[in-house]
Amino acid sequence: MSTPNPAAVIEITGLTKTYGPTVTAVRDLDLRIDPGEVYGFLGRNGAGKTTTMRMLVGLIRPTAGTGTLLGRPLGDPAALARVGSLIESPAFHPHLSGLDNLRLLARYLGIPDASVDTVLRQVDLAETAVHRRFRTYSLGMKQRLGVAAALLGDPDLLILDEPTNGLDPAGMAAMRDLLRSLAADGRSVLLSSHLLGEVEQVCDRIGILHEGRMVVEGTLPQIQAKLGGAASTVTVRARPVEAALACLRSLPDLGAVRVGGDRIEIDVDPGRAAEINRALVLADVAVDGLATARRSLEDAFLGLTEMPTDDDAERPSPMTLVEV
Repeated sequence: MSTPNPAAVIEITGLTKTYGPTVTAVRDLDLRIDPGEVYGFLGRNGAGKTTTMRMLVGLIRPTAGTGTLLGRPLGDPAALARVGSLIESPAFHPHLSGLDNLRLLARYLGIPDASVDTVLRQVDLAETAVHRRFRTYSLGMKQRLGVAAALLGDPDLLILDEPTNGLDPAGMAAMRDLLRSLAADGRSVLLSSHLLGEVEQVCDRIGILHEGRMVVEGTLPQIQAKLGGAASTVTVRARPVEAALACLRSLPDLGAVRVGGDRIEIDVDPGRAAEINRALVLADVAVDGLATARRSLEDAFLGLTEMPTDDDAERPSPMTLVEV
């Protein structure tokens, strides 16, 4: 993995992209990614993720800001030669097989045909599939082939826009393993995805964009800390509530406590759930239920981007912070 204070693989400051006088797709974006780091890039549709990626690989020019890619200015051909990318939908010749598409690309890049076999194994594209015409591919197969193309040339940096789109659960697990192995070899990955659970499992750090701005960045625990509240909670249904709160006051090192009806939510490590339950029972408090939860990346994402969910109407009554 990355060494202390390494030279940045990506470093941009104040990156901005506007279209006409009224549309700002990306505004004043700062971003740094180090060697061996898998960085998750999140945001709602239209947040500016793909626009940023397109600026990084020279497909569009920034309106303002500065940056370097692998130590060279954005758009520098020598840096781009060391970058593999899959941005938006992969584009290949529809009448050629997957294998022939990759061989054609490899020859254009001056890469030996043997590299094609290597990247096909890395993305686990079945032998029968590589000989089929690209136009017959499923969405998941197209994504696999796109990632294989990005891996040609053994790049130092991968920029991947929704690489797991269309993959089944086994394919997503294989993609996680591939990204981890690339990072272990010292390569870096900038990963955009709507599958928050996948990002949570594979990324070292996460940046969340909203309306073109970076609203929060860091590891998942750091993001949770910035948002306030704990990364994990214990929730009990207990009666009488006042007796339960009196009991909780006798326990050491509890975090914030919130009450809503007969529910008591405590910011504390779930490993203390049994201790809390035992103390309440010994205090003659009736415990009707106990649940533990760890705050997920989805919780953080929805809180930051104010994205409504389908079950908003079914949420329990709001909880009130109390002193214990």
